[in-house]
Amino acid sequence: MALTIISLIKQVPLPTEMRMGEDGLMDRTKAKSIINIDCQFGLEAGLQLKKQYPDARLIACSMGPQSFEVALRTAISMGYDEAFLLSDRKLGGSDTYATGLAISTMLKHLGFTKDSKEPFIILAGRQTSDGDTAHVPSQVAENIGIPQATFVESVKADGEGNVIAKRIIEGGYQMMKLPMPCTISLTPTGIPPRKPSLVGAIKARNAKITVFGIDDIGLGTEKIGLTGSPTIVANVVNIVSERAPITMSSGHDEVTLVDNLIANFKKGGNVLEKKEKVEKKVSEAPDFPYYDNRNGAKGIITWAEIANGKIARPSIELLTPARKLADQLGNDTKIMTLLIGKNVKDQAQTLFEHGSDEVIVVEDDRLEEYLVLPFSSIFAQVIKERNPEIALFAATTSGRELAPRIGVKTGSGVTADCTGLEIGEYVNRKEKVINKPILFSRRPTYGESKLATILGFVYPQISTARAGTFEVPARMEGRTGVLSTYKPILTDKEFTVEILQTVRGGGGLQNLFDADIIVSGGRGTTGDGLELVKKLADALVQKGIKAEWACSRVVVDEGYSEYARQVGQTGKTVRPKVYVAIGISGAIQHIAGMKESEKIIAIDHNPKASIFHFADFGIVGEYQDILPELIDRVNGGFTFGIEPIRN
Repeated sequence: MALTIISLIKQVPLPTEMRMGEDGLMDRTKAKSIINIDCQFGLEAGLQLKKQYPDARLIACSMGPQSFEVALRTAISMGYDEAFLLSDRKLGGSDTYATGLAISTMLKHLGFTKDSKEPFIILAGRQTSDGDTAHVPSQVAENIGIPQATFVESVKADGEGNVIAKRIIEGGYQMMKLPMPCTISLTPTGIPPRKPSLVGAIKARNAKITVFGIDDIGLGTEKIGLTGSPTIVANVVNIVSERAPITMSSGHDEVTLVDNLIANFKKGGNVLEKKEKVEKKVSEAPDFPYYDNRNGAKGIITWAEIANGKIARPSIELLTPARKLADQLGNDTKIMTLLIGKNVKDQAQTLFEHGSDEVIVVEDDRLEEYLVLPFSSIFAQVIKERNPEIALFAATTSGRELAPRIGVKTGSGVTADCTGLEIGEYVNRKEKVINKPILFSRRPTYGESKLATILGFVYPQISTARAGTFEVPARMEGRTGVLSTYKPILTDKEFTVEILQTVRGGGGLQNLFDADIIVSGGRGTTGDGLELVKKLADALVQKGIKAEWACSRVVVDEGYSEYARQVGQTGKTVRPKVYVAIGISGAIQHIAGMKESEKIIAIDHNPKASIFHFADFGIVGEYQDILPELIDRVNGGFTFGIEPIRN
């Protein structure tokens, strides 16, 4: 089989070297750069596939300035055959929608279309460290019109024109079969990328990198660059710690250290402060007229994701910001929720009681499990009919691939992984108007060091909300709403992807959201396979405490835990009453997922570990010494101030 394997890569700046410019936006011109980590795993996946198909052609593609040739030559030195770069000043400022359009146009120019006679696979990293959106793989797949699987940790071909992918989902994984051509995005839990060989380095030095401009591939300027993108970055601010300095335990051995921790904890310690961010007032441009560019779009639509026969908690959390936005918009703005699945109508009452005004039900036996092709088609059809101004999705593994695919269908930009959503006003100095109302979507970016405010100007404005960030709205028992049914037009092509197996374990996602205490282990606790971490959590459970164990990303990457237990930017965001971080260095990506915990306790052998800058209480010591003593105290009745559950 004359297979072509295409790896999409991006050269990204190191987050630690990013600086903010005078315009409030990020300046990456002087920052050192590397191949995005996730993209490196995509490159390796391509090389692994070539073992199955020795005659396969390996191509690396990128979009960016001429300096990106460095990353492409690295791909060649690893074993790739050819490299293509799309580089044009007119692409500057492109958002993910414009980027997906540009890359897919280049691939079509190279002959890779949905009707290609020769099979091909497009590989990509799950997301990039400078944007963290995970949008582009979905957008490329939709623009070309081919199936996709995202958040994949292993991939192989079956020899019959299909790809078998293991896709991570909340609480477990799915085995999927996709026909070629298809797009696969890889997580950093696959086979680690190899180092370039000496022979490869010599080959790369002499290799020709084919560089295209937009004119070469027949791409116009209407939907690319800063002016053609449907979203803009309106502002970027630094994220600062909101906690008072840590209270460290003192003592000469593990007994006195734990005694001191308990004494400090009982005193109450620090209180997490919530800081309000002040926006610029419209009074800066009093002479500009207001302009409402919704063109009749009205209402908010959300997606109710079904997992294990129930509505997933992140989908219910969505109704909290949805209600806030509806109240800010006024004029009887309604919240619609799309409920898709097999025999799911009885789930509508849960949505009504948590705030939905209308539940639109789509039932089909073929939709028992989430599939991106039919679900995105259904959503696009409903959006066309209902014309909402805002569409919200939970930033789960499914929501993060579904939203950008829908965005391509509707021509909308998508803002990923939001931690704040509100209605505001935008002073549009170019058009000399004030856009009102408009959705302000705020999301951490650049390794969680910055908070960006994104605005969308094509409707619906689409955003995904970070799971665990918003609280579940109070249930109003007996509340009802409008129950509607919708019959979409679906064809066989929407069901070309087959789910071979779905595995969801107990605990993990739901328990992490519900837990009062989370005991989390990092790289420093893998010496015993997190055994002591689990024992501490279990001791708390035995005392009637809602406790659960979790971990950092490196623990998942090294195979010690399932992804469902990962806390952090690329895992779950949790907000327990107490978070115990053990052997966790304190990378900002992990802090992003637990910083809203009421109390944070850090235990690490390194007194200079970054985690101590984000915690309320700390112990410097070996976890193998500290945890057995702490477990004994829990067995003796110490439960971090949490009252046991009464039956």
